[in-house]
Amino acid sequence: MRRGVYANRLVDDRESLQALLMCLPPEAMLARQTAARMHGFGVLPEGAVHVQLPPEVPRPRLPGLLVHHSALPVEPVMVNGLPCVPAARCAVDLARTVRRLDALPVLDAAVRSGTVCRDELIVEAFVHRGLRGVRQARSLALLADGRSECRQESQLRLVLIDGGLPAPEPQIWVLDGDGVARYRLDLGYRERQVGIEYDGLSHLDRDRLRHDRDRANWLDAEGWTMRYFTDRDLYRRPAHIVATVRTALSP
Repeated sequence: MRRGVYANRLVDDRESLQALLMCLPPEAMLARQTAARMHGFGVLPEGAVHVQLPPEVPRPRLPGLLVHHSALPVEPVMVNGLPCVPAARCAVDLARTVRRLDALPVLDAAVRSGTVCRDELIVEAFVHRGLRGVRQARSLALLADGRSECRQESQLRLVLIDGGLPAPEPQIWVLDGDGVARYRLDLGYRERQVGIEYDGLSHLDRDRLRHDRDRANWLDAEGWTMRYFTDRDLYRRPAHIVATVRTALSP
């Protein structure tokens, strides 16, 4: 599995990580994207196994390994038998080191996973004061919302906020005349009855398309103004998203 580490059968991901840690200094713990996956909020690609070491410990050089030195002391927590950076520390480390559009999805997913709450993220961001990217992490921790259900929903919400619009509410249930929940919207402004949806690949399925059309017609009949966006809008035309939603919110 690794130099000096052998297995007599096929191993799973946890055992593979355990074998790697056996080749590292005893202070090593899983960090960043790898720890986030272990905690249940791995929404960013890993590319390599991320581990953290104290600054005085030399960086090991092993294939598929990315080592981070941390000036802040931290005690690992055991997740599925593996030492990991605690959830709040892991989320804030990512939020201050990845691009802004990817940082909020991490924080939202961390809260949604139940391993950390928003207040803990805010406190942890304060602990990181003086480190690179902490201002970004601190400002986004205030926006963390576990109701967002996917990376693109979080990114769409951030685009609208950064565009100067009020923060939309994630996952709005729309009720019928009998008070029964009929449909749930990705994002929206309940008082203005403006809904916002991200259409990913799943919406290209024929049965899903039929459902979406019925849903759109029902929402229109109930007075909702719906706006739909795709990956092209999100990653290439964010200004178009902001302008479209601003117009929908205009009196």
